[in-house]
This record gives sequence, structure tokens and C-alpha cells, in this order.
Amino acid sequence: MTSPTPPAEPAYSDRIFRSGAGLVGGALLILLTGWLGVDAVFRGEGRVPWLALAALLTVIPLIVAFTLRPAVFADEERIRIRNPFRTIVLPWKDVSTVRAAYSSEVFTHGGDKYQLWAVPVSLRERKRAARKATQRAHDDPYGRTSAHADVRDSQARTAAADQTVGDLRELAERAAAHPDKATTTASVRWAYEVIAPAAVGAVLLVVLLAIG
Repeated sequence: MTSPTPPAEPAYSDRIFRSGAGLVGGALLILLTGWLGVDAVFRGEGRVPWLALAALLTVIPLIVAFTLRPAVFADEERIRIRNPFRTIVLPWKDVSTVRAAYSSEVFTHGGDKYQLWAVPVSLRERKRAARKATQRAHDDPYGRTSAHADVRDSQARTAAADQTVGDLRELAERAAAHPDKATTTASVRWAYEVIAPAAVGAVLLVVLLAIG
């Protein structure tokens, strides 16, 4: 009697990049909006409960789209970008560069550009990281460590977005060395699970306001 064949496991596991501030902010916004909306549904009079329901149906999906949904999944073969209203899958062989200026972006060889909503750029954090690097250089201008130099974590002197973009570039360069191994094809899918309820709620809200 032969034992059952175990399911095939993916060759590489995804590295997931998300915004911690976005997740926390989104959760707090959903709690606040839900509390206000439910209170209006149960305590409101006349058309107020229906307006509250339509508003909740419109606002909650949008909060999820812009705070909880954005994420970047990357492995040795491809990058999957989950933005508020679209999911983009790109094999590394189609990616020309990844950069972080005022926003984090992926460029393809065909000239297309996709923003990484899950990797926001903080200019304040970037300036703080630059000050730390300058302070370290001033502490030891010859590149040697001293009692005051922080050598425990060199990434602490790099902005989070820049560090993430550096990791993605490293994956892209690694994949470029083996382009024949890529089996993923580029695709773009609209997030109808977010768009549909928000659109229905917006239509209901407009109708209720119009007939009022």
C-alpha cells in the first residue's frame, strides 16, 4: 500500500510588505465609523437609519481598500501588488526598476508604472535616517566603529520605504540572472469585491438624498 502523495509546496514563499500605520489607522477608522453608523441605525428617526446604512455600505469598503487591503507580495519569480482597487502581478523579467521618490513605484520595460500603496514614503523618516547617517559619519569619519557608533542595526539608519525598495530590487536582480525560470505572466485584476459594494452604497445614498 502506497502512502498518498503530499501536495506540492511552492518553490518560494512570499515576502509580504504592508504598512503597519495603515493597518492600525484602518482598524480604528472602521471601529469609529461602525460605532457612529450603528448608533444612527438604531437611534435615528425617519430616513436617518437608511441613510446610515447606505453610508456604511459606501464608506467601509473604501476604508478597507485604502488601509487594510494594500500589500506587496514578492518571491524569487514575481511581484504581486495589491492596491486599493487593483491587483497587479508582474514577473521580475518584466520589471525595469523599483524606486522610492515621493512614492514607491514599479516600472516595467513597456513603460507602465504602478504605485506601491503598501510602501508609503515618509519624508520625515527619510530625513531622520539621513541625520543618523550623518551623525555616525561625524562620530567616526574614517569608517571605524567607536563607543558612540550604533553598529547593532545598520538598517535603523535607512527609511523603511527605502529599505523595502532595496529588498525588492535585490529580488529583481536575483531573478534577472535566471530569466528562463520565470513562468508567471503579467496580469491586472480589478478588485470588484471592493468596488461593487461601495458603488451600490453610493447609488443608494444618492437616491435617498434625492427623494428626500
